[in-house]
Amino acid sequence: MSKTNTLIIFSLLLIPLLHACQKSTMPEFNGENALMYAKTQMDFGPRTPGSVAHEKTVDWIQSVLQENNWQTEIQGEETSIHRIENIIAKRNSSNGPWIMLAAHYDSRIYADQDSNLENRLNPVPGANDGASGVAVLLELARILPETLNKNVWLVFFDAEDQGQIEAWDWILGSQSLANQLEIMPDKFVLLDMIGDKDLNIYFEGNSDIQLRNEIWEVAAKLGYEDVFISKEKYKMLDDHIPFVKKGVTAIDIIDFDYPYWHTSQDVLDNISAESLGIVGKTIHHWLLLP
Repeated sequence: MSKTNTLIIFSLLLIPLLHACQKSTMPEFNGENALMYAKTQMDFGPRTPGSVAHEKTVDWIQSVLQENNWQTEIQGEETSIHRIENIIAKRNSSNGPWIMLAAHYDSRIYADQDSNLENRLNPVPGANDGASGVAVLLELARILPETLNKNVWLVFFDAEDQGQIEAWDWILGSQSLANQLEIMPDKFVLLDMIGDKDLNIYFEGNSDIQLRNEIWEVAAKLGYEDVFISKEKYKMLDDHIPFVKKGVTAIDIIDFDYPYWHTSQDVLDNISAESLGIVGKTIHHWLLLP
């Protein structure tokens, strides 16, 4: 056998090994990393609109995204009362389907569901209701390959959580973006309140049936069928609704059984790296599907 033929055969044998090495070195979603992203947000303090913590969060989210080679921009809107700042992260990507992954980063001005009446005028710390979704998106930003065959936007909504407060309303940030986009994404996935230590994510009633089945199937294959529960329980007014109204295939992934919702107890100790990891790994593996 000639030297040239030997090299060709060796090269052909080496190709599967190289592919295996590439698969083994592909980064996996790390729930502990996500928890640290949540902690950083909590260290800023409540990210209520107009606060210093809110401003620091906007700058920090953009810096983390840029460090991971995402292009960022602020989609803003000045209303008569409020300034809305949605953060959008993009990459130069393929012509594949346009997937928008979203979470809100603001925390609520008043803890109006707190059992202690004295706490109800205090802001919600927002570990689960705000920081958890942002944390998962930032960890996805770290690990998603730049060669992904999908056009992914990571969107961090402002002013989601201020409804039933004078001069405010719910989901202002997502309404602003949906109204300003001339073309809509192919699919929209919202992550909200997904860090609860006792995580139970039911089908959400205003979500697209086919898309939720698709993601729930991925979760089941990963062994998370006891967390992603194939039963409808709630219909939510959340950041997916403006996109649903525009005809977008949209889904809300949310655990609304969180006992500390809109209370002063929505703190870091009540969310977990494991829960963040379950949701993050599910979305990661779903995005990697052909």
